[in-house]
Amino acid sequence: MTERKAILTIDGEDTPIVLNVYPATLGQDVIDVSPVLGRGYFTFDQGFASTASTESKITYIDGDKGILMHRGYPIEELAEKSDYLETCFLILNGELPNAKEKVDFQNIIRTHTMLNRSVESFFSGFRYDAHPMAILCGAVGAMSSFYHDSLDINDPHHRMITAHRLIAKMPTLAAMCHKHFIGQPYMYPDNSLGYSENFLHMMFGNPCEEKEINPVVAKAVDKLFLLHADHEQNASTSTVRLAGSSGANPFSCVAAGIAALWGPAHGGANQAVLEMLKQIGDVKHIDNFVKRAKDKDDPFRLMGFGHRVYKNFDPRAVVMKKTCDAVLGELGLFDDPLLKIAKRLETIALEDEYFVEKKLYPNVDFYSGIIMKAIGIPTEMFTAIFATGRTVGWISHWNEMISNPYRIGRPRQLYTGPLKREYVPVDQRG
Repeated sequence: MTERKAILTIDGEDTPIVLNVYPATLGQDVIDVSPVLGRGYFTFDQGFASTASTESKITYIDGDKGILMHRGYPIEELAEKSDYLETCFLILNGELPNAKEKVDFQNIIRTHTMLNRSVESFFSGFRYDAHPMAILCGAVGAMSSFYHDSLDINDPHHRMITAHRLIAKMPTLAAMCHKHFIGQPYMYPDNSLGYSENFLHMMFGNPCEEKEINPVVAKAVDKLFLLHADHEQNASTSTVRLAGSSGANPFSCVAAGIAALWGPAHGGANQAVLEMLKQIGDVKHIDNFVKRAKDKDDPFRLMGFGHRVYKNFDPRAVVMKKTCDAVLGELGLFDDPLLKIAKRLETIALEDEYFVEKKLYPNVDFYSGIIMKAIGIPTEMFTAIFATGRTVGWISHWNEMISNPYRIGRPRQLYTGPLKREYVPVDQRG
C-alpha cells in the first residue's frame, strides 16, 4: 500500500509539516497530527469530535449509514441470534466462543456473582435515599479494596479475572443499589438462573416469597444489556481509557466511567424520556408539545428522538422496538397513560414530515425507557442498568489499551487567560 501523506502549511512557511495518514479497516482514515507539536502548535478540536485518540479493534460505528458492529458482527445479527453473555465473550476476547467456551464462560460468570460479605457493610454507610448511581459509583471504586488479590495490570491473567468479576458482580451491585434505595432486604444471587433472570430475581424478589420471572421480560432485559454492551469511544469509555492510562486499577477506572455515564447528556437520556412523558401528561396534549418541539425558539425538546452519532437511524432502536412491542403485549400495558403517549409519539416521529425530513427517528433510549417503565424499574435505576450492560465494553477497552503500548492521556488546551501579572499585597489592592 502506498504510504499517504498530508501537507500542512502555516502562514506560508517555507517548510511545510508532513503528516502521516493511517488507513482504517472501515470508516475514516486518520491524520497523525503529532508532528505539529515540534513546530510549536497544538491542534484544537473541542469535544474531540474530529480526533481519534486511540486505535481499537472492538467496535465500529458508521453514523451516516446506521451501522454498529462488535468485532465485525452487526448489532442486529447479534441481537437476533446471540445473547448478552456470548456477546460479552466476543467483545472481551475478539471471537465468538465455541460450544465448550460458551459453557465455560457462563459458568465462570455464574460462580462470580456473589460479593464479599463486607460489601453489605459498605452499603450501610450510604443514606437511605442515596441515588443508585451514587452508590454504584462508590461501590465499584471500592471493589479494589475487597479484590486486591488480582490487581497487577501487567498480568493478563489478573486482567481477565477482574473482567470476569466485574461482568458477574455488576448486576448484583446494581440490584443492591435498588434495594437500598427502596429500603428492602438485599437478595443474594441464585446461580441456577441465567444472567438476566438472576438480575430480575435480585431486583424484584424478596426473602418472604418466591417471585416467578417472566421469560419475555427476562429476554427483554438481556436485549437491553446486549444493545448497551459497547458503543466505541463515547464519553464514559474514553473516561475509562483516560483513567487507565495513568496505571490506575481497573475498578477505579470503571468507577470513573460510571461517573461519566451518570451525566444526563450520556446515560441519563432514557430517564429523560420518561420525565418528558410525565411532562406531556396526556395524549390530548401531544399535538401542542410536538408543535413546541418544531419551534426553534422554544427550549422544549422531544427526548429520545435522533442521535448525535446516528444521522440516519439508530440500528439498536430497530431491535428495541420489536422488544418493546413484545413486552407491552405480554404485560398488557398498552392502556398505561404514559406508554400510550410514547406509542403516539413514536407514530408521529415515523410519519410526520418534519421528523422524517430531519431524520429524528426514535432511538434506543426512547424504547429502553419505555421497556424499563413497563417492567416496573424506577427511573432512578435506568442509568445503573445501562452501566451494568456497558461494563463489558468498559473493561474490554481498558484491557485492549493495557495490552498494547500506550501513553498517559494528556490533552492540551488553547489558553486565553490573562498575561503574566505581578502579585499585589492585599493592603495595596484597590
